[in-house]
Formats: sequence, structure tokens, C-alpha cells
Amino acid sequence: MKPKLLTTLATYTPRQFGADFIAGLTVAMVALPLSIAIAIASGAPPAKGLITAIVGGFLISLLGGSRVQIGGPTGAFIVVVYDVIARHGFDGLVLATAMAGVVLVLAALARAGRLIAHIPEAVVNGFTIGIAIIIAASELKDFLGVARPLPADVIPKLVALWADRGAVSPGACATGLVATALIVLLRRLFPRFPGLIVAMAAISLCIALLHLPVDTIASRYGALPSRLPLPAVPQMTLPRVIELLPSALTIAFLAAIESLLSAMVADRMIGSRHRPNAEIMAQGWANLGCALMGALPATGAIARTATNIRAGGQTPVAGLIHALAVLAVMMVAAPLAGYLVMPALAALLLVTAWNMSEPHKWRGYWAAPLPERALLLVTLALTVLVNLTVAIGVGVALGLVLRWFAAPLADTDPQGVSADADELVARDGAAQQLQPRGTDP
Repeated sequence: MKPKLLTTLATYTPRQFGADFIAGLTVAMVALPLSIAIAIASGAPPAKGLITAIVGGFLISLLGGSRVQIGGPTGAFIVVVYDVIARHGFDGLVLATAMAGVVLVLAALARAGRLIAHIPEAVVNGFTIGIAIIIAASELKDFLGVARPLPADVIPKLVALWADRGAVSPGACATGLVATALIVLLRRLFPRFPGLIVAMAAISLCIALLHLPVDTIASRYGALPSRLPLPAVPQMTLPRVIELLPSALTIAFLAAIESLLSAMVADRMIGSRHRPNAEIMAQGWANLGCALMGALPATGAIARTATNIRAGGQTPVAGLIHALAVLAVMMVAAPLAGYLVMPALAALLLVTAWNMSEPHKWRGYWAAPLPERALLLVTLALTVLVNLTVAIGVGVALGLVLRWFAAPLADTDPQGVSADADELVARDGAAQQLQPRGTDP
């Protein structure tokens, strides 16, 4: 379980540092608005997303088993985090995150890193699409500028939004539409350029100069902090631990899937090999670190990882620089982040949800054998209508039953699964754009 950083530092060169430095800064520009948006969508203060990117991202790169993995808050966790906060409060989330960290460390010690291959692809695809639907539904309120609080569940939320259709803000809606168009356009025209921060900054600047009545981070949540909080051990009691155990197991399970699939996709992009148990160990310590800092769960982020590779990142040093760059911006320019407008952040996550569902693969899903289609649809429906914990449990159980009694379901293909489609940077075609750099044991 030797961290990949120690391997790469043995032959590290100034030229590699230059490439890692540029890549780290590039990824930080993508991570800044995305981390804030994920935190808000999760029902947490926006600063918690930045702290997660800093602490979780640093520890995942420091201790992880991948050359180029970038860690932080991810969109797939929005549903889980929102549910835990709603049921148990933010202190409950912090304790569940710490418990998940312990579970991941124990899983790494038990050499559980390769068990990911036994999870049916249909299950991962089903709950990924389900999470995308939930994220999209949750962001419609800010996108449309509806002020009234809405129910948490998807169907009641959509019914309430339709009932409040007369309260839609034209200014907020126009801001969201322009932001969506700008994000997509910059991504298509300049795929290697961090256009995300440019889109967010341009929209927010226009709103500020025109004095339009559109909510911003500062107007809704107040000023962002300019420093990290002091570490604090979460309070725990035996009844509280038992109460939060299902949530902790869900966080640990999802973190393991996200990080290992992201690492496998990165391997195919650069011709490398990650160390799965080291990667899980890093996720464990990263989530323990995030819990101590009162932040959100962290895991490997597939599209930020792809951004890192495209920008020239070669070693885990790029991930360390990414985390330090986010910290520097937080310390120096926190007031400026308060001008980011809520409809633009909602647009960011709506595009994220669309990319997360990978619509170009729907035809292939529907052409799959009937058991796989049924498993995907059951997992999707349970994710949207019940909760992610039940969806994962039932999906994996049904997948094992089908694999045992019927034709085997296809093993997970890391290039066919949206492990962390919480970002806007699409991974499609990235492997073809980059030449392998040789194997790295």
C-alpha cells in the first residue's frame, strides 16, 4: 500500500514539476466553483466544499495509489450528504464521514481493493442516472429563482415547482440559461481550457455591474471564510454511532466505487497502473481528515482527474498543488467568490447532471440483455423514489442472484461507468487524445 507519490518522487525532475504546477492550477480553477456548487446542493454551507477540496484533495494525492487522481467533493455524494444532513444534522454528517473513513481504512487493510470488479455495471449505471435525476430536480429551484422552500423528495418537489410556476424569476431564469449556454460553448470550443471559472466569473460580473436582483452566495449565505477552521473531533455516543452506521457504510461504499473507477479510467488514459488498496487507504484518511475539519465526504473525481491529465499532470504533485491553489484563493479572494450567482451555480450542476447520466450510452443500455435492463431500471427507480442505500443494497443483491442463476452480467467497465460525473469535463475521447506514458507498477 505504498503511496504512488513516494514512487514518483524517486525519479522526479524539474520538468515534471513544471508540468504538475500548470496542471494543478488548471484543476484548481475547475474545482473552485464546482466545490462551492456541490456543497450548496448538498445542503451544506458553501465553504464546506472548498475545505473538502483542500483537505480531501491534498490527502488523496499525498497517500493515494494513482499517479494523477484528483480528489474532493463530488456530485454523486450530493444525494447521500443531503439525506444525512436532513435526517441527522450536519454534525451527524461529520460523524458519519469519520466512520466511513475508518471503514475504508479497514477495507484497505483487508485488501478489498479489487472487489469493485464484482459489482454489476448495470447497478452502477442505474444509481448514477438516478443521482443525476435527483441533482437536476434539486437545482431547478435556484435555476428558476423560486424562493419558497420545496419538499426534499423528487416527485413532491416537481409537483411543488409546477404549482409555483407563476413565481419564476425572469432574471434568474435568463441568468441560468446564459450560464448553461456559456459553459457548454466554452467546453466545446476550448476543451483543454478551464472555461468553467471564466463562465462563472463573466456571468457574476455582469449581474454585479447591472445590479440585477439575482441571488448570490454572499446574499444568501454571507461572506466565505478566508482560512481553514481548527480541527475538532466529532462528538460520538454508542447510540449515535449505531444510528449513523448505515449512512457511514453508504458513504464508504460510494467513495470506494468512485475512487477506484476514476483511477481505472486514469490508468487507461495514461497507460499506468494504480494501487487499489493504497487508493482506498487514502480515501479513508482523507475522509477522516475532512471529518476533523468539519467538511464533506471526499473521493476521487473522475473529470477533475481527466482535466489534470489533459493539462499535463504527471505525478501526485499536481494534486497537491491543486489543493494548495484552492487554499490560496480561499485566503486571498474569498470575498470575490461571494459574488457567484446562484442560478449560474445551478446551471453548472444541471449540466453536470446531464453529463453524469451519459445520454450517449442510453441506446447501448437499452440494447443490453433483459436482466441487465431490469437491474438498471430497478436500481434507478429505487435511487429516485426511495434512497441510495436501499438502491445499492437491492441492486447488488439482485445482480448477484442474476449472475448466479442466469447469464453472467458484464463486469464493471471503468470506461463505461460514470463513476464521478459530478464535473463538466467529459471524459469521452480523452484516452484517444493522450498517448500512454508507459506502465508504472
